[in-house]
Amino acid sequence: MCAFLLDVEEDVPAARQSVAAFPPAPTGGVPPPAGDGAQGAVARAATPTSHTRWPHGTGSFPVALSARGERYRALVEQAAREYTLDSALLHAVIATESAYDPRAVSPKGAVGLMQLMPETARRYGVSDAFDPGENVRAGARYLRDLLARFDNDVALSLAAYNAGERAVIDRGYRIPPYKETLRYVPAVLARYREIKGLPDS
Repeated sequence: MCAFLLDVEEDVPAARQSVAAFPPAPTGGVPPPAGDGAQGAVARAATPTSHTRWPHGTGSFPVALSARGERYRALVEQAAREYTLDSALLHAVIATESAYDPRAVSPKGAVGLMQLMPETARRYGVSDAFDPGENVRAGARYLRDLLARFDNDVALSLAAYNAGERAVIDRGYRIPPYKETLRYVPAVLARYREIKGLPDS
């Protein structure tokens, strides 16, 4: 995608930090992405439905999952019910983060289905981050906390899941200009629409 050839910051911070350490989003909603220059164009491209607050719930979705996804359907739906999330969103995160590989390890140390960083695993009481049940429950709880912090803005919450809350907050509650994050957010949103059987935006 040509937008990613623009001048944006290269690296994502190594750690996703605790939501407890940062202030909530400003009242009255989250400001839209920056509209100035190339960076604003990249931010808008990364959020085709910018600042959409999608309804929560665990309703069924019509598109079949991959064989790996089907293996974890019951586990994901249970976590979605427990933390009042759309199970399709959890599936989209898992598919993008690890391709449903419970033994996945990133170069920065994130592990398991939802690629938990060690700090996040500790925060949510995970004893074995490679255990699919523990990993998905902690990842779901973390995503639920991010949605609460960012006023149910799915795009910003996904950006924070990828780059850390501080990266989003320090940029005025906008998607940070990291190449990885600018690819990650639309990739998860596209996978979500695919799973839900929704048209492309």
